[in-house]
Amino acid sequence: MTNKNSTKKRKISFPHMGTISYAWSAALRIIGCEPYVEPYTSKKALSLGTKHAPEAICLPYKLILGNFIEAIEGGTDYVAMITSPGCCRLGEYGKCIANALADLGYEANYLELQLYDGIKGMYNFLKEASGKNAPFLFLRAIFIAILKVFLLDNLETKLSYYRARETKAGDAEKHYKNSLKIIDSYDTILGLKKASKLVNNEMQKVEINPKKEILHVDITGEIYLVNDEFSNQNIEKELGRMGVQVRRSLTVSSFLKDAIIPKIFRKGETHLQRANRLAKPYLMRDIGGDALECVSDVAYANERGIDGIIHISPFTCMPEIMSQNIFPAMREDCDIPILPLIMDEQTGRAGYITRIEAFVDLMRRRKRKKVVENRKSTQKETAQI
Repeated sequence: MTNKNSTKKRKISFPHMGTISYAWSAALRIIGCEPYVEPYTSKKALSLGTKHAPEAICLPYKLILGNFIEAIEGGTDYVAMITSPGCCRLGEYGKCIANALADLGYEANYLELQLYDGIKGMYNFLKEASGKNAPFLFLRAIFIAILKVFLLDNLETKLSYYRARETKAGDAEKHYKNSLKIIDSYDTILGLKKASKLVNNEMQKVEINPKKEILHVDITGEIYLVNDEFSNQNIEKELGRMGVQVRRSLTVSSFLKDAIIPKIFRKGETHLQRANRLAKPYLMRDIGGDALECVSDVAYANERGIDGIIHISPFTCMPEIMSQNIFPAMREDCDIPILPLIMDEQTGRAGYITRIEAFVDLMRRRKRKKVVENRKSTQKETAQI
């Protein structure tokens, strides 16, 4: 007689961060597990996490803990968390969350993925998650997950382009959501190639005004807040409504290039390599978190002539506090407006939006002034000829 429990798929959950759940879900399906995707992070998850977390810990920890509590109460068997070495408190998240869940009486199994162990780390994680030893299956799952991450990040770039130019409010968002469903429905290499074409066609359905005055802004800061729309209060959507095209300086795909993908498969300069090159005049070494990358992102945005840069960080995050204190010293070399935003569970939306609107107004007036100055300079040169 077959034991039903032996054939039951393991139900595994993981914290939300933007669209990362689509890649995780694909990998888990391929190895024979059932991904449990809890409701997207909400005020309920924030409330649960804040209630059971240390008061001074950063916002991502509280949101992740809230995600896990919702997942366990929803019936997941395992919760999976990433961890890393270094100065950032992320390295302590795992033990703290495991202890917090145990103290609350939850019995779900806890899994950890070592970020900087590369392919080996992901392989070992999938082995532990599935209880199997299937090398080719695991490598296929890793490859598909990585492909999905890049496809999802490219989709986010398209969304930002169309959202800033759309003639009908919400049109780009509608086609974006359709595109997410397309990506989620394919878990093979050929399928994802097809999905890429379908997504391009889907996003091109958005009606745009090609003559609209567009501002370009880079968003940098702590990677979770940069990529997660709940924790950053949907800043990209708000900026898009104001005619601003956004580029995320920190993405999951750029992180994969640095930490997971072997060097022989990388193309061009990675984010960390660029950070080591551009941040040196202001910050000599990595001090944890995303501080080194953030300092370099300001220099990189200035180098490309971007209209402004927004730095988002969680309250009490020491690496980001350090990078924010370096920004004033960069003004001698970098003529670019910088808006620092510090987020926690107490951040009010009204004041937050007011600051963003004022920053956009500043960038727009600054850009128009430069256009007038360049026009006068050109006319003067023409007259002299």
